[in-house]
Amino acid sequence: MYVPFETLPEESRIWIYQSNRKFSDTEIAEIEKDLVEFLSNWSAHGSSLEASYQIKYNRFIIIAINQDVHPATGCSIDTSVSFIQNLEKKYEVDLLDKMNVAFKQGEFITYKTLLDFKKLAKEKAVSENTIVFNNLVNTIQEWNESWEVPAAESWHSRFF
Repeated sequence: MYVPFETLPEESRIWIYQSNRKFSDTEIAEIEKDLVEFLSNWSAHGSSLEASYQIKYNRFIIIAINQDVHPATGCSIDTSVSFIQNLEKKYEVDLLDKMNVAFKQGEFITYKTLLDFKKLAKEKAVSENTIVFNNLVNTIQEWNESWEVPAAESWHSRFF
């Protein structure tokens, strides 16, 4: 069952899908419609999941569920991954490759392979103060506190 994102508790589980390119406003409107439809019908073993989403910077899709109402199961997670794979095909984007890094350069979001980011760090083109997106966070609370952080405060710190 789809609910407004702000009504979910901070302990709600999240998954972050990072696009290799920015979505257009038209694409965002279509994706939001598809997300509401998917989340409205998403279930685990026949029980509705209380779920929502956020789209940030026209690039990140965040899906969240209230595990207190009903936890996600392997099958329900597989269903959500299948939904994301369909978005990848429809919009010709990469949403599942975790070996890429997104970070802020001024007001822009830059997307690089992990190897390229490591090279930029070595060349000092990015620093420990560069704002990175830590897509490994697991809850809304972690997302609020630790998603957009200086590289020194995330797993990216190993490159400095």
